[in-house]
Amino acid sequence: MTLNHVPAQVPSYVRAVGELRADFQCAGDRTSVMNVFETGGLRLRCPRVAQGCEGVLINTGGGVAGGDKATYDFDIGPGARLTLTTQSAEKIYRAQSDPAQIDIALRIGADAAVEWLPQETILFDGARLQRRLDIDLEETSSLTLLESVVYGRMAMGEVDLAGSFRDRWRIRRNRRLIFAEEMRIDGDMTGALDRPAVGGGARASAIFVHIAPDGPARLDEIRASLANAPCEWGASTWNGMVVVRLLSPSPEKVRGAITSLLQSFRGRDAPRVWQ
Repeated sequence: MTLNHVPAQVPSYVRAVGELRADFQCAGDRTSVMNVFETGGLRLRCPRVAQGCEGVLINTGGGVAGGDKATYDFDIGPGARLTLTTQSAEKIYRAQSDPAQIDIALRIGADAAVEWLPQETILFDGARLQRRLDIDLEETSSLTLLESVVYGRMAMGEVDLAGSFRDRWRIRRNRRLIFAEEMRIDGDMTGALDRPAVGGGARASAIFVHIAPDGPARLDEIRASLANAPCEWGASTWNGMVVVRLLSPSPEKVRGAITSLLQSFRGRDAPRVWQ
């Protein structure tokens, strides 16, 4: 007699619910972290860096599973100089039913300059993720943002990827919406990414956004730095911002292109934890 074993459903009370909140304030020429709140396995560490302040986000759970919820909430005061990144790529594991949720909120004060530069989000086969990003800027504040996604673990032979990914972005300046992004892929993710109008066979994507008073003036510089990039890309400017999108069947080529772009754009290497 053959028995069919059905994996037991993981009860909701064992799912991870993490929250990380912090304020960053500028005093003189130094930016420091204030009022940190950490719970549920999310941690913040600020190593010494040569310029500004660098906050490294750490998920001690090693990844995000279905039903988990992570909330990041940061207030950046006037004049602050801050880079936020992650200790490693964020792994999104297979979900049995409920999706994982990641909510991110940044409020950036006048004359502050913030870089949001996490490492890749890696979607495993069967992953279900809902992510939301809300950012509020003042007229004179600046934002440099990079997000990259890897679809499947190619080295593990995940050729056919199924799951769900919904990414919702809202960026406002002076409480006025200036950038909205809404992406959703459900079911056969590999089939969707293979469509010419969607990904053209891509297994990795990235988006780079720079919003600042000098944003449009840097378009030519950005295009020049990507002239020899090993992946498909496009860059444009409108509404006081520059937006770059990158695609490739190779995650390594996307990472190489964005690392080179960051080095050229920032005038220094990517955050140390990227090495």
